[in-house]
Amino acid sequence: MLNATIDADIFKEAIDAISALVPECRLHTAEDGISTRAVDTANVAMIALTLKKEAFDSFTATTSEMGIDISKMKNIFNMAGKGDLISIELPDNAQKMAISVHGYHYSITLLDTNTIRKDPNSPTINLPGKVVIAGEDLNNAIKAAAVISDKIAMGINAKDETFFLIAEGDTDHIQRAFSKDEVKSLVPAEARSLFSLDYLKDMGRVMNKAAEVEVYLGIDHPVRFSFDIAGGNGHVEYLLAPRIEAD
Repeated sequence: MLNATIDADIFKEAIDAISALVPECRLHTAEDGISTRAVDTANVAMIALTLKKEAFDSFTATTSEMGIDISKMKNIFNMAGKGDLISIELPDNAQKMAISVHGYHYSITLLDTNTIRKDPNSPTINLPGKVVIAGEDLNNAIKAAAVISDKIAMGINAKDETFFLIAEGDTDHIQRAFSKDEVKSLVPAEARSLFSLDYLKDMGRVMNKAAEVEVYLGIDHPVRFSFDIAGGNGHVEYLLAPRIEAD
């Protein structure tokens, strides 16, 4: 059971974070909020999202699981204007969710959870390098690199105490090194991995709004991005596997 109202901008922020990686997910409800954990079809990237009940104007829920078409939800919530409230109602054992937004009333059929991939386990990975950076600065660096290449090297130079992003195309090159003074904080552990910009561009658009993004890195290891949404009443973690280049 779920009965809730929430500011449209807050819920759109959560839906945008999920849709950056997957078109559908298993959404879990509990007395203290909602959550999801999903991996993309290529098993390259994972998202874990939580939205506390404090993010909602009103929230009542029991422990349950439902299949959500994220792409459809995103299109619906694009109808909402600034300051609009979204109303969501789902009775116990119901197969349709009632959504009201901006005067429109939808009845949305839930997806069969048996057709959606099970929640992935959160891997335990030692990522010694850490930088905390403004989301806008990180996104701008990703966008700049995407002009040159489809892949980017990201890491930490422990000696210089810098966080760097490097992209190389067939004929062009771009590098951005953030000094310790340009970021919120930096743990100077040597780190460098190569990643697909196709994934990072979508993640970057979401992270752009975050005041702070924690970036965890290793050597030829995945990168983990961790940041708050919904004014601190929600949290998102992205995990992206490195791109392996042939010798």
